[in-house]
Amino acid sequence: MGKKVKWSWTSAFVGAASATAVATLLSARPKDPTFHLVSIKLTAFKLNLPHVDAELILTVHVTNPNIAPIHYGSTAMSIFYEGTLLGAAQVKAGSQRARSCQVLKLPTRLDGVELAHHAGKFFADVAKREMVLDAKVDIGGKAKVLWWGHRFKVHVDSHITVDPIFLDVIDQENRSQLEIFLAS
Repeated sequence: MGKKVKWSWTSAFVGAASATAVATLLSARPKDPTFHLVSIKLTAFKLNLPHVDAELILTVHVTNPNIAPIHYGSTAMSIFYEGTLLGAAQVKAGSQRARSCQVLKLPTRLDGVELAHHAGKFFADVAKREMVLDAKVDIGGKAKVLWWGHRFKVHVDSHITVDPIFLDVIDQENRSQLEIFLAS
């Protein structure tokens, strides 16, 4: 028949340790976080004659799928309408636990003058009850794995369709890209 193979506990232990190490490395590979706009709430109109600005609260659901908790700095998310900067949402510095979800409330101000430059398109969007907005943000911070702290940057691009009357989120596409800087 065939050769008789001698079984070894050492070989079994080395094989099991190798499989565990590979599984650990694969699960520790950094993953892109996810962002989802939950709601938009109008909080105020600011009258700065002859301009009217709108203040909103954006509720965003964020998921950190990684094995490391993160700490991030404050930044501003730029909001565009028809390719023109319409306003910004403020992201305050904070942190998030490993493999967790978090809801952020982002104060936002939209410039009425910039929207007025697109009045024809805006009123057409109001008539059809669909308004397309784009948003971009770069969030930088630090993630600590064991005793090593690594800086990171997440770039997020969002394409959002909203009802301009009731401010309901109709559709959205969010893409995030994580970049880790290994040199501290």
